[in-house]
Amino acid sequence: MNRDYNQLLKSIEYRYNPESSAAVEQRTFTNLAGVEKRIAQYVKMSMTEVDEEYTNKTLQAGEAVKAHLQAEQNNVSYEYQGSVMTRTHIRGVSDIDLLTLCEKFHNTEIFKIRDILNTPYNNYSYQNERKLQNYSEAFSLYEGNAFQDLKELRLSNENIMQKHYYVCDISKPKSIKIKNLHYNREVDIVTATWLDTVDYIINDNDKVYRGVKIYDKEKEVTLDPDYPFLSISRINCRSSETNGRLKKMIRFLKNIRTDSSRKIDLSSFDINAVCYDIDIEKYRDAYYLQLVPILFSQLYSISNDDGHANRIKSVDGMEYIFRDHPDKLNNLRSLMYEVCDILTDLRKENIL
Repeated sequence: MNRDYNQLLKSIEYRYNPESSAAVEQRTFTNLAGVEKRIAQYVKMSMTEVDEEYTNKTLQAGEAVKAHLQAEQNNVSYEYQGSVMTRTHIRGVSDIDLLTLCEKFHNTEIFKIRDILNTPYNNYSYQNERKLQNYSEAFSLYEGNAFQDLKELRLSNENIMQKHYYVCDISKPKSIKIKNLHYNREVDIVTATWLDTVDYIINDNDKVYRGVKIYDKEKEVTLDPDYPFLSISRINCRSSETNGRLKKMIRFLKNIRTDSSRKIDLSSFDINAVCYDIDIEKYRDAYYLQLVPILFSQLYSISNDDGHANRIKSVDGMEYIFRDHPDKLNNLRSLMYEVCDILTDLRKENIL
């Protein structure tokens, strides 16, 4: 074996337990009990969820920020997004994204709604058509200045954060980064607005189907919509259906990427999509070591089959991951080589 799995285990143990918590160390030891081979320990550790002790501190840092904002703001709602909300983060000291959403107005898909209502045989049920009709009839244009509202919210976020946090970076156009020194955690505060989609309306205002549009303070515009709650819901639901196996695969690839000597420029967003695309029947009952060849097969197929690569969509189904992105496909191949090496080592050790 060319890999030093003792060193790799030390790296991941530090990443998962950077504050050297004795309780976390004991729980890690218990989790690996009965797993003799170091390579198998590394695979299992790479798939394991960050200890709740660390995740709770991250959430507490987010709640502290939210409390400061709520004390001084009106017409704002607050939501979390990102890998902490699916427990697929791979660092004990992880940051968390807090969305601050302006409630003075909502973006809508009113023109799409009215196009649907004006189209005969539009494939929507009578019940759903009535929901869209009611929304259309109740709709009224916002008479305020939406971009001024977002600009003021961003400035409010900056001022409040600077009052309460010594470490506060307001230079980035899309977010503010603070560090809570008590919890040793960073929080990204993002200014945004809601997008009320057709699916949100016909699903009885279920937040899962609601989009968000992030405000860019440099360009003074909102960006294309994101659907973080749909992604979170889909990952959580599918992983529940497979007793956590989807999340194990996501964490494994993220850890392999992080430990690689190669530069692998793939985001969590990309890795989530790659894993979510795998046929659930291939891994529903798989043992954790069996997930490695399943992942290799998926990466190999995407790397060598243009048709497969071009079909891969984000978890929310809104954008293609590899289509027209050859650089991203090359990074996926680098990740495939990493997984191939581990799979080869597992077979050499007669573990698979």
